[in-house]
Amino acid sequence: MTANDTINVALIGCRNMGWADLCAMMQNPGVRLVALCDVDKEVLDRRTADAEKNWGSRPQQYGDYRQVLESKDIDAVIIGTPDHWHCKIMTDACAAGKDVYVEKPAANSIGECDAMVAAQQRYSRIVQVGQQKHSAEHWKQLHDFIASGQLGRIARVNVWANFTYVVLHELAPDTEPPATLDYDMWLGPAPQRPYSQTRNRSWRCFWDYGGGLMTDMGPHLLDMALWHMNVTKTPQKVSAVGGNFVAPDNKAETFDTLSVLFELDDFSIQWNNTAIASGPYGSVNGLEFVGQNGTVVTNYDWWEVLPLGNRMEAKKVTATPGEHVVHTGNFLDCVRSRRVDLLACPITHGALCAKFAHLGNIAARTGHVLRYDDNKKTFHDKAADKLLTRPYRKPWKLF
Repeated sequence: MTANDTINVALIGCRNMGWADLCAMMQNPGVRLVALCDVDKEVLDRRTADAEKNWGSRPQQYGDYRQVLESKDIDAVIIGTPDHWHCKIMTDACAAGKDVYVEKPAANSIGECDAMVAAQQRYSRIVQVGQQKHSAEHWKQLHDFIASGQLGRIARVNVWANFTYVVLHELAPDTEPPATLDYDMWLGPAPQRPYSQTRNRSWRCFWDYGGGLMTDMGPHLLDMALWHMNVTKTPQKVSAVGGNFVAPDNKAETFDTLSVLFELDDFSIQWNNTAIASGPYGSVNGLEFVGQNGTVVTNYDWWEVLPLGNRMEAKKVTATPGEHVVHTGNFLDCVRSRRVDLLACPITHGALCAKFAHLGNIAARTGHVLRYDDNKKTFHDKAADKLLTRPYRKPWKLF
């Protein structure tokens, strides 16, 4: 493939974030939408009409991703499904010779993260994770600033994300699924359960399909902590406290309030989420890098240097839009060049960020202080080891 070649793409999972990924990717030159795939015919028809209106041609429709992967006309796929499908579709896509842009978190378990890295390496595919902050100019400038050493030794990074959508005061009753939805395919490798609109639409709040705020916002914000601090391995020790402290009647399985402490070689990262829409420095989400000479505070819109005394100069940098287009464009460039090393967020890094998020949830779910051995793939803790991966419902099999 050369720099001038058109890349034929398909979107698998069309409702929300997958559609946003596609719209961003289509703003780059040399890309053509060939197919859309979704298990809900209503969503599929609506997005097909949107695609025809936006880009002037009607994509092929599919209800089963495996048919997409059989098509020789498709070079790359975007995976915008719920988290419990990421690993299976990505590993199958790699085996089918497709390149992959997969939404975060990379996977719904630590074991699946390892399977995804193995598949990328076995089949030599280009795999980008949709952690588009890596392609934002103000985050790159912050990375350079922290690397300059002006903050002095950084002892702690605080990370927070406070959103209310993890509180479910009511559960919709079990019913027959909508006629347009292939519910068995929506479940896929997840356990068989009756259909509930709450579980279907608020799937992030249930362990079978997601991991709450920790695995939704965590891969974005923890990513910035790991990237800027040059972390390439899992933490030495993890401890956590989680519960429904905002809404004791919360029907979600995941936590509305969670605090996690990640201990690394010479600094710590602390994660906090609370289902109250407020936060430090007037920001509902962000990071704080605490150094000897001052503190850097940052969120999606800006970063600011808060000096300690006169040890450094105050500074504030504002974000510029367009990171999503740049991030998908980086993926397309690497598809053409076959340069995995030039990916903004390769699966190896995306998997590490997802592992941190899952480690936090596992520590909170078990109530144990954990030491994870990423080489031997064990906590040496029976309760925690049971949560390293999840059994796949037959006939689905993990890679």
